[in-house]
Amino acid sequence: MEPLTNWAGNITFGARRVLRPRSLDEARELITAATKLRVLGSGHSFNRLADTDGDLLSLAGLPRTVEIAPDRRTVRVDGGIRYGDLATRLHAEGLALHNMASLPHISVAGAVATATHGSGVGNGNLATAVAAVEIIRADGELVTVSRGDTDFPGSVAALGALGAVVALTLDVQPAFELRQYVYENLPAASVRSDLPAILADGYSVSLFTRWTSADVDQVWLKRLDPMTAPTFHGATLADGPRHPVPGMPTGNCTQQGGVPGPWHERLPHFRMEFTPSSGEELQSEFHVPLDRAGDAIDAVAQVRERVAAVLQVSEVRTIAADDLWLSPNHERDSLALHFTWIADTEAVLPVVADVEKVLAPLGARPHLGKIFTSAPELPRAAEFSALVQRFDPTAKFRNDFLDRLLS
Repeated sequence: MEPLTNWAGNITFGARRVLRPRSLDEARELITAATKLRVLGSGHSFNRLADTDGDLLSLAGLPRTVEIAPDRRTVRVDGGIRYGDLATRLHAEGLALHNMASLPHISVAGAVATATHGSGVGNGNLATAVAAVEIIRADGELVTVSRGDTDFPGSVAALGALGAVVALTLDVQPAFELRQYVYENLPAASVRSDLPAILADGYSVSLFTRWTSADVDQVWLKRLDPMTAPTFHGATLADGPRHPVPGMPTGNCTQQGGVPGPWHERLPHFRMEFTPSSGEELQSEFHVPLDRAGDAIDAVAQVRERVAAVLQVSEVRTIAADDLWLSPNHERDSLALHFTWIADTEAVLPVVADVEKVLAPLGARPHLGKIFTSAPELPRAAEFSALVQRFDPTAKFRNDFLDRLLS
């Protein structure tokens, strides 16, 4: 087998082979027979979360499943489907998800497993839409864990540690339209004085900065209602489409300029029909309590020059609190500081450590699918470890990454 890498190319997996079942029964047989196994999603993790010295299991070949419940409040999907494909199917039925991540290309199961998110003070991460999860355990048994079950908060954003998630049931709602606006050059004075209002002024709000100054380069507002003002807290409405990373093609981004459009063509920053470039970036992300948002921005500003030297762009977003055990938003509304670094691991890692150090007093929690260097304090680590032991007593789905995380 040719060396298999993740999407960014910074991780070469140590797996002996990749198993690609075409049916649920075949997946159960392969899992039962395996000694060591990890499930591989769309490969958008930037660390060794999905790595193994055993076998990798890809669910991309399972039959696509999009089963809308009779009451049209939930949809059951297979574990290999991507958000962009699901969103298109749902919209055709007049339905929507509550939110999407920046990239529609990622798999639903993989994004849920790592509590990946979009933005919006009223929006939980993508895992909060899960109403039930269907897991093939190490012994091949298929189990369903539903919202309200005792194990549910530990079984959704579970890092693939409990088994292979072969189907999920997600909450849906009626389809809706959004408008997307980009404003440029938000003054530092507005960030200091108006940050809560800025972050709340839209269904989804993102701030983009390169940390070259105290000003914010771009504000992306995704709104249900139109905006009429040419300025926003001192920022100026962009005179055309923009990409978060200067110099990159704006045609890859979802439509801006306040043109109303379907939810799934506005919530992501990037269009489904354009495949994102690979091997050109690394990513880290840290979540702090939302009420410490200003302190977090001031903290990163302390190491601004070191950050800017190895950074492509940084995105600042909000996520509502949830009750999921491993979620970085567990029991607290959060501000997420995302860093898209240059593709130079040796240069980036010391800077990640600098960011962790200045954010540590604020109780920062990392996105567990991205690059971090310090051992994170998981909200409910003891309960989760006990759940993993019950689901996978032979440690079939464990790897070095999980062993360190749960030790």
